[in-house]
This record gives sequence, structure tokens and C-alpha cells, in this order.
Amino acid sequence: MFKVYRKEIEWGGRTLTLETGRMARQADGAVLATYGGTTVLCTVVGAQKPKEGQDFFPLTVNYQEKSYAAGKIPGGFFKREGRPSEKETLVSRLIDRPIRPLFPEGYMCDTQVIATVLSHDFENDPDVVSMIGCSAALTISGIPFLGPIGAARVGYKSGKFLLNPTPEDAKDSELNLVVAGTKQGVLMVESEAQQLPESTMLDAVTFGHQSFQPVIDLIIELAEMAAKDPRPLPPPAYDKAALRAKLQAAVGEDLKAAYNETAKLPRYALLNAVKDKALAAIDAEEFSDKQVAEGLEDMKYHHVRAMILDSGRRIDGRDTKTVRPIVCEVGILPRAHGSALFTRGETQALVVTTLGTGQDEQIIDALEGEYRESFMLHYNFPPYSVGETGRMGSPGRREIGHGKLAWRAVHPLLPSKEAFPYTIRVVSEITESNGSSSMATVCGSSLSLMDAGVPMPAPIAGIAMGLIKEDRGFAVLTDILGDEDHLGDMDFKVAGTEKGVTSLQMDIKITSITTEIMKIALEQARAGRMHILGEMAKAIGSARDGVSQNAPRITAFSIPKDKIREVIGTGGKVIREICETTGAKIDIEDDGSIKVAAVDQKAADAAINWIRGIVAEPEVGVVYSGKVVKIVDFGAFVNFLGARDGLVHISEIKPQRIDKVSDFLKVGDEVHVKVLGIDDRGKVKLSMKAVDQETGADIQPE
Repeated sequence: MFKVYRKEIEWGGRTLTLETGRMARQADGAVLATYGGTTVLCTVVGAQKPKEGQDFFPLTVNYQEKSYAAGKIPGGFFKREGRPSEKETLVSRLIDRPIRPLFPEGYMCDTQVIATVLSHDFENDPDVVSMIGCSAALTISGIPFLGPIGAARVGYKSGKFLLNPTPEDAKDSELNLVVAGTKQGVLMVESEAQQLPESTMLDAVTFGHQSFQPVIDLIIELAEMAAKDPRPLPPPAYDKAALRAKLQAAVGEDLKAAYNETAKLPRYALLNAVKDKALAAIDAEEFSDKQVAEGLEDMKYHHVRAMILDSGRRIDGRDTKTVRPIVCEVGILPRAHGSALFTRGETQALVVTTLGTGQDEQIIDALEGEYRESFMLHYNFPPYSVGETGRMGSPGRREIGHGKLAWRAVHPLLPSKEAFPYTIRVVSEITESNGSSSMATVCGSSLSLMDAGVPMPAPIAGIAMGLIKEDRGFAVLTDILGDEDHLGDMDFKVAGTEKGVTSLQMDIKITSITTEIMKIALEQARAGRMHILGEMAKAIGSARDGVSQNAPRITAFSIPKDKIREVIGTGGKVIREICETTGAKIDIEDDGSIKVAAVDQKAADAAINWIRGIVAEPEVGVVYSGKVVKIVDFGAFVNFLGARDGLVHISEIKPQRIDKVSDFLKVGDEVHVKVLGIDDRGKVKLSMKAVDQETGADIQPE
């Protein structure tokens, strides 16, 4: 009934299997990819023809994790998978980025790629498996695709690179890098590193590229067995060469003059005027307005690239290596725990740091299990930042991706939870944008964290590099503009300290780039990063001594494990009373570790003393302050040490004999007592007459 095709290899110490023909047979391409015990179903479907008037390539990539893959039932009320998690969004982007450049120009059919995690062995991350499976599904689908691509994860430990390390292997790894590309070169890199030198990062990319070559061969072997006939590409809708000639005659000089304007908004105004003139000059019966607009974009593309390659002059007048003017400010928001405004040219990020307690940690329910995240970095890109109107809603894939890139850049420099017991949230509001707002977020985050007093060992800066590559040569661009990103061939982002790289992200829009280009880009990026770090140091060079006065003070100490129950109380009664009475926040761990947080140090001290009083053991001969809680005929019970009560016998209330306790004491009285002894049952004998009730001094020392 099924004609199943299967190919497998040993790769990185585990078996990689690609299978097609058994599942999802109505999809254009469907591959079941298994690596170790992790299995992902990857499917692709492409419409047979584009929609009427379609002028862009509508590619959608969805990665989804099913709870059953890990033997779990989803949490929450509905007990089914809901909106995509942050990881699902990030992996969707991870798959999209290397495959998107490999669809040929002119292919405009709706195409959807879906990767569904069916099984997870907790050793092999489904992201790389999904990238490989989606590449294989596209390759056998018949949809025009200039692949296949391969992908791999690279670790680095003890001076050696690790291929697809398991979580156990990855412990203490100085690098977590994912690389994807074709047989000819690299298309995409995503990484987090522990301040590694540029040469090591380049070697890691090369190692990953070489390591996934057998995977590309495996996909080709599967395609030779099971691929569908390739679809023909539609013929061009119009004569592009003829339109280019007419546009050149009509507005060529105007376009050139527009790009002599170095400021963004005036340049855009001139380009809009060029478009209006072109629409008026070109006969609508020969070429539609839409085709004229497409032709103008093509003219911009070729003009800007030629200008850079021929003269070395860029859109804003810079050469290829100059960084735009930088202004850094810190402490600009009076109530924030830490704040910074980072401005580079026409890109600006307002970054705010907030310090919280363990109760503020983000709880993440992943396939691998539930865990807590104490560092969050959120990136927002409002439409006003580019002078436009737009819908305001929940963060999209771009916002999540840019925020995670900045998170990876900053994360390696943060202090350990033991050294700095705070939950940290950083929010980057992009208030202006013209190129690399994600790297502005890295710089602003570093400034804001240092302003908040987070003890980072070194400041971090980020820079975005671009590429113009033609047959006659190439140019690597430092600190790219938005237009250079749009019209160029590469978006290459590097973040790090003076010591080394903490994050590297690369996206290639052409079929691949060479090691030589990557090396030049890394060298130029390092020079640019050093310049930016120097400018940042003018505002703040290192973390402030101590956290902001607006931030909570956290005191950490430990109590015996067997005392945890007493501090919490029945149903949390005791700890709730401490928090409500003092205003402090209290976190208690299973090992007896306690963190007390409060903006007011007096509140923190009150909570700490209360807890220490609960767990402390009374000492014979020591004087304590207490409160009368019960009157009986033979004495009074006094609460003197947390929840600890003791009996003051009627004979120990006054030096002289008394007949009735209630004549001298009532419930609620504050008294001083001395511990006389503790019997075998733990009952405490107290004395009031041995203590001066006015001063609390011991008047009968033993």
C-alpha cells in the first residue's frame, strides 16, 4: 500500500534517518526526520499558481512542538497546545532564514512549510532535525528550490569543537552555534559564545559547514529515489529590460540626485517624487503602475550597489568602515532601576532595566520540562520609529527574534544567581530606526544594566555588517543602514566585549558566501565594536557600586531544613503574616535558602529578624523580649522567640510572693524574660524577676 523510501547515516555518533512515502502523502513533500530518539514530521505544500496580482513570495514556516512528544499533557485549562511559544517562534525563524534565499526569483506561489515534533528524546534538540527534514521535504516536493541545505549545532569545550552535543556534552561548553548552508557555502548562523575570539568563531562556522556535508548528500540520495518532477517557472510578466531603459531615460538622473541626499527622511521625500514622475512618464497601457514601482526598486538596487562598489561611497556619505555618530546617556528615567538612551545615527534605543525577586522569574513549560528564567530581554518596535502608522499588538516574530539575539549577546556576561540574586528584566523601546536596532538594543542593554548596578565584568557592544557582492568584486559594510540591509546581500551581526564575541548572527540573501568574506566581516566588525565600546565608556565604563536606590535590597541567608515548615506555617499562614506585616518579599528554597527583598531596609531587617526568631533555639541564661499570650493561675505564658512560648511561673514574676497573676500581668503585655531551663519535653522555664523590666538588663547573672 505504501511505497516508503528511507535513507540513513551515522552522524555525530547517532543515526539520522530520512523517510518519505508513509505519512502526509497528500503534501507536495513530506519527510519524517529522526535523529537518535527525536522525530519530526516535515511537510511542504505550494500552490500551483500565484494569486492574482501577487508581487511577493508568500512563504510561511511553522515549527510546532506537541506535548505528547515528551509524554506530557499540556498545562492550563484547555489541555491542548495554544499559541506558539517563544522557542517555537524562534525555531520557525531558524528554518525560514536559510531556505528563503533559495527560492528562485519569479516564484510567487503560496508555500507553507510545517515541522511537527512527534517525539523528543531529551538529548537531541528538534531544531536542527527540523531544518534538515524541511530541506529534504522541499528537495523532493518538485517546488522550485535551489537546495538542499544542511544544518548542525556546534559546541566548543576544552579547545575542541563538538558536533550536535547532547545536553550532557554541552555542559560548560563555551559556544552554542547553529549553522546552515548549501554545499557551496554558509547561509545562516545563530550563536551564543563566552567571549570567544573571532578566529574561533570562524573556525566553528567552518567546522559546522564541513560536518553537515554528509547530510546534504543524504538528502540528494533520497531525492534521487523519491523526488517529484520539478515544476516549471512562470515566464516573466513583462519585458523588464525595456522598462528599465524607459525608467533610466525618464528618471535616471533624478534617482541619482536623490541618493546624493545623505539624510534619510529628505532622501525618502526625493525618492517619492521620483516615483511620481516615473508613473506620470510611463504609459500605463504599456506598463502598469505596479510594474513601474517594481522597476524603480530594481533601479535603486543596482544604483546603490554600483555606487558602493565603484566609488566606496555609501547612501549616507560614509565609506565602508565608518560607524555613524554615537551618543550614549544613562540614568535618564528617575524612577527606573537602570536606564539608557543609545543613539547611533538615525537608530535609537531607550533601554530600561528592572530588578525583581525570585517571585518575578518567568516560568517556562518546555518539552524538556518546566524551568525558571531569571533574565528577560524584551524588544519593542513601534511604527513611529520609522515615521509610519501601524497596528499595535502583541510582539511578532521579528520582535521576538531581535530580543532573543540581544539576550544571547548579553547573557554570557551576567553574574550568577548566587552572586546576584535578582531577577532581571530589560526592555528595549526602539524610538528611531534606520539599521540594526537589535545591535542598538545590545549596546543600550549593557549601559542600562551597568546603570542599574548589575555587576557585569565588561560592557558589551554590537554592530551590524553588510555585503555587496557582484561578479566584479565585493564590499563589506560596517554599521549598515536599513536601505543597505534591504538592497545588500548579507546581514551579519556581531556582539561582544573587548575580549571576544558573545553572539554572532548571520543571514545571507544570496546562495552562499566564502570564508574570506566572513573573515573580513569579522575583522571589520571587531574594529567597529572597539569604537562603539569607546563611545559607550564616555557615559559609563563599568557597573555602578550597588543597585539603584529604587530597586529592592535582597538579603540571602540559610536556615535548617527542618525549620522551613515553621517559617512557612500551616497553609502559608506564618510567611504570609511576615510579608503583610513588614512589606518584604520572601523566597524560600527546599534547601533552606531564604531571600528577603524590600526597597526599605527597615522592612527587610524586620522580616529577617522575625524569621531568625522563628528558627532560633532558646539559650539558657539569655534574656529575650516577649509578649504575654496567656494567663493561668500558676503563671503566664510568654511568646519570646518567634513562635516559641515559655512559662513564667507565678514565683518568677516578682521578687516578692504574689497571690494572683492577673494583678500584675495581662495578655498583650511586653515583658523581658530570662531562660532558666528547658526540660526533656522541650518546655521552657522563664523568669521575669531575674530581669530589669525597664532596661532589659540581667539582674541575676548566673
